[in-house]
Amino acid sequence: MKRILPFACSLLLSFTAISQNWITNLDQAKQTAAEKQQIIVLVFQGSDWCAPCMKLDKEIWSTEAFQQYATDHYVMLQADFPKRKSNRLPEAQQKHNDQLAEKYNSKGYFPHVVVLDAEGKVLGRLGYEKLSPEEYIKKIDQFIKS
Repeated sequence: MKRILPFACSLLLSFTAISQNWITNLDQAKQTAAEKQQIIVLVFQGSDWCAPCMKLDKEIWSTEAFQQYATDHYVMLQADFPKRKSNRLPEAQQKHNDQLAEKYNSKGYFPHVVVLDAEGKVLGRLGYEKLSPEEYIKKIDQFIKS
């Protein structure tokens, strides 16, 4: 038992060390992006029903390569639209996500990735593509005007 506890703790810490740092409020994302001089990557997803959304999470957002790069370059903003009752968002968060969708995803695409500047202006749009994290980063970065 004494050997299992340290192993379990280190395993838990390794998972939390590479978890994506999502913001769920546009105003907070704008403020952070302005302070850090970063762009906002707004992700519309259906976390419990959208297979391509789950693939995008597993193949891109959850990878160590993406997360390390994103920390210094992106403010990650999530707008989730779960369908299961057990995953229902608080009413205020759902309303906020609905407003984000009205403004940035009026056609209801999932997954839908919108690259924004710190003021909320759309720089570009992406969806799921079978790419490496590095290739996906290049796609996002192509929207940034130097």
